[in-house]
Amino acid sequence: MCQSADWSSAVASPLSPPFAPVTLEGHHVRLAPLSHADHDGLVDAVRDAALAGLWYTSVPTPDTMRAEIDRRLGLQAAGSMIPFTVFDVSGTVVGMTTYMHIDAAVPRVEIGSTWYVPAVQRTGLNTEAKFLLLRHAFEGLGCAVVEFRTHFLNQQSRRAIERLGAKLDGVLRAHMRMNDGSVRDTCVYSVLASEWPSVRSHLRWQLDRPRA
Repeated sequence: MCQSADWSSAVASPLSPPFAPVTLEGHHVRLAPLSHADHDGLVDAVRDAALAGLWYTSVPTPDTMRAEIDRRLGLQAAGSMIPFTVFDVSGTVVGMTTYMHIDAAVPRVEIGSTWYVPAVQRTGLNTEAKFLLLRHAFEGLGCAVVEFRTHFLNQQSRRAIERLGAKLDGVLRAHMRMNDGSVRDTCVYSVLASEWPSVRSHLRWQLDRPRA
């Protein structure tokens, strides 16, 4: 199933089963189900810049990409993740993202395990990707809440999440161990289903407004 970014569209049709891989497509970005066939494109993307050098993030390296694809697809098979490969309008791979920590009983998802090449960060592509993921979560999956988590010290990520309209729920102190051995304080943000209409209008305005 593929959903396009028709800003005037109403509610998306629910999937059956609901938490199944899906392609989400807009004007600037296409989010396609992660596949082993994407390996070489993902390796080229992480080589685009020293993404793995950001100590407060967890970005796969060229050498670990195949294992990372296996990990994400394994979590998909277990029912806790829906992983995507992110493509730009030219069809070039520019990153990865996921629905993770899926709780079908609520239902709720976290949007995370995301990385992009620097050229598309803080652009309309990133905004539209989040719009498509949020819209599908609320209008396709019927989620009660969508969550975002990031390192307390990752100011760029925190600002980006706040620009979406998500609210800070709190900080989980000493929440997890990082690859470098440090212990991460995790900021937890969320958008509730009742907040989605205003967040949707805000994101549509961001996408439609003229850019210099």
